Amino acid sequence: MDLNNPKDMRPVFAHFWEDVDADDKARDYAERMVRGVMSRRGELDETIDTAVEHWDVKRLAVIDRNVIRLAVYEMLHCTDVPPVVSINEAVDIVKYFGTAESGGFVNGVLDRIRKGLDRPSRTAD
Repeated sequence: MDLNNPKDMRPVFAHFWEDVDADDKARDYAERMVRGVMSRRGELDETIDTAVEHWDVKRLAVIDRNVIRLAVYEMLHCTDVPPVVSINEAVDIVKYFGTAESGGFVNGVLDRIRKGLDRPSRTAD
């Protein structure tokens, strides 16, 4: 969806879930996250741009960029998840799917953003 933003996400989700076995709770959460990121991508990218030095969001590796977007969305709009949990999960994901440098890079970007939040880092609201 990052590279080819569909007007209607329903067929994309339907096709995705054909090959992925997940319970309703996991599906609902995943779709809520993706819809949230897509609807606020401009806002998220502005937040990320302030945290990356000498870079632009569009220049980031695709995996890193989208994992960062998801984590920033979660930190800003899902107050039931502590920001440090969002960061830890994002780092784990990019260590698996990204490059050797992805984990440290994503951790640094997300930690800069976390420091600017007006909420506790280790607890949910």
